[in-house]
This record gives sequence, structure tokens and C-alpha cells, in this order.
Amino acid sequence: MINFTPPKAGKMLSPKIITTGMVILLGLATLGTSVYIVDQAEEAVITRFGRYLKTTGPGLQFRLPFNIDRAYIVRVREVHTEEFGVLPGAAAAFRHGRDVNTSMLTGDLNMLDVSWIVQYRITDPVAWSFNVQERVQTIRDVSQSVINRLVGDRALEDIMGIERNEIQVLGQQYMNEAFRHFGLGISVIAVQLRGTNPPPRVQDAFEDVNRAFQDMNRLINEGQQAYNERIPRARGEAARLVQEAEGFAIERKNRAHGDVARFNAILAEYRLAPEVTRTRLYFEMIEDVFRGDNTTAIIDSRFNNFLPLMNLSNGMTQGAR
Repeated sequence: MINFTPPKAGKMLSPKIITTGMVILLGLATLGTSVYIVDQAEEAVITRFGRYLKTTGPGLQFRLPFNIDRAYIVRVREVHTEEFGVLPGAAAAFRHGRDVNTSMLTGDLNMLDVSWIVQYRITDPVAWSFNVQERVQTIRDVSQSVINRLVGDRALEDIMGIERNEIQVLGQQYMNEAFRHFGLGISVIAVQLRGTNPPPRVQDAFEDVNRAFQDMNRLINEGQQAYNERIPRARGEAARLVQEAEGFAIERKNRAHGDVARFNAILAEYRLAPEVTRTRLYFEMIEDVFRGDNTTAIIDSRFNNFLPLMNLSNGMTQGAR
């Protein structure tokens, strides 16, 4: 720093001192307007005489002084957030100048107060700096239009239930399409529905309806649980019965084949020796009929003989009386 000694009264500053001071001031002004610092989360868009020149990254940078080159700092690595609807506290709403209430008409003609947030990143700092003048307002207008469209196409219970996530996904997709069309230079990374509430005057009725839907879902879940418990059991029982029936069918078929083979064998023997085969079959039949432990009486066809017999398989008989 240069200290200037005040001139004594009655004496003028020399031209050399004045020139030196002007040079120093000019150098400081030149240095101050030609050096700028870009943060790690930022990029700088440089223009020369109002025309885009280049984009510089983080660090200490230099440019032509006296606004010949101008630097527009853009925070490209930061997630920006826009909030819609009821904010967490009136003070926050007043501070940001945002709308405090966003009422929408659903597809089944019900009123719904919707609040959501939109998170985005700046992907093209040049487009962000020059393509659109009212950037934030454009983001808000497009976002509100998209959510209005999605809410207006759906019923109230769907918005609050099964299609809530679909609204968020489609909202992100539609917003990105609109911002690309406008050349805004941003990319929406998240759309989150924070609240879908009815107007205060119908809050009680809405809560009754909501409880009814919860009861319905609970009963559906209970029915599904009972279904999951009983249907597999019934299917297992049916499979067991089918297997038993198949086993029984195989057994009967094999027995029938065995009977046929036995009959054919007997038939072959009968053709060779009819009387012997007939007598043997007769005795086998008698043995089968009177197999047991009790004494049985036999009456012949002429009713002349009464034969009390023991079990023929034991080879024991009693004489006729």
C-alpha cells in the first residue's frame, strides 16, 4: 500500500505523483475485473461483448477486464428444489413467496389439495443462462400444468392409493419433455407428492371414506391370506386323491391282466383234459366257499346226503350220518 503524504499548504501535487496514483488505481481496477473464482459446484459461462465465448470450470480464472468478458456463474452440481402447495409453515411460504394452497379437480370431480416438490439439476449452463428469461417461473408453470393434468385424469382413491407412484414417475417424464422443448437446460431428477388432502370443509367425510377404503383393503388382504392357506391345501388333497386313483387303476388293470392270463392258462389245460380240469376247479371252488374254522353242512342236489364237513384246506372231514 502506498501512503501519500499530504502536500504542504500552498504547494501543488507534482504530475509524477498524480500519474503514479492513476496507474496504480487502473491496475487495481484491471486486476479486480479480470480475475474471478469458480467454486467446485459451479461452472462459469463467459461472454465477450455479449456473445457466448466459452464455459470454464472450477478454480481461479481470468478474463478480459472492464466487462469486455462477463462471467455468469451457474451451480451445475447442486440439486435445486421447487415446492408447490402447502409448505411446512406459513413463514416458509411467506419467505419464498410460494403459493400456500393448490386445489385441483380429480377425474371423478372431487376437489383435492395437492402439494409436491420438484428436484432438478442444471445440465446445460449456456441454455440455462440465455434461452429462457423467466426460468424459475417457467419451471413452476410447467410443473403445475403437468400435475394438474395427471390428477385430472384419475379418480380420487387412485391418486391417494395405487397410482400415486405412477403420477410421480409420469410427472418427471412429462416435465423433462417440456423442458427439453423449451431448451431450459435442466433435468428433473425427482417429483415427490408430499400431500393429497381434501379441502378442510370435507375433511371429516373424507376421513370416513378413507377408513372405509382401509377396511376394504384389510378384508381383501385377509381373504387373500385365507385363499393362500386353503387353495394350496385343497390342491395337495386333490393331487393325493388323483395319485390314489391312478394307483388303484393300475392295480385293477394289473389284476385284470393277471385274471386274464390265469383264465387263458386254465382254458389251455381244460382243452387238454376237460374232466380233470373241471374236477380240480370244482374242488377249488368248494375249498374257497367253505374256507373257515366252523363246520358246514353240505346238501347234495338230490337232498339225500347231509355232510357235516370241516375246513377242506385242513384235510379233515366227518363221516355222513
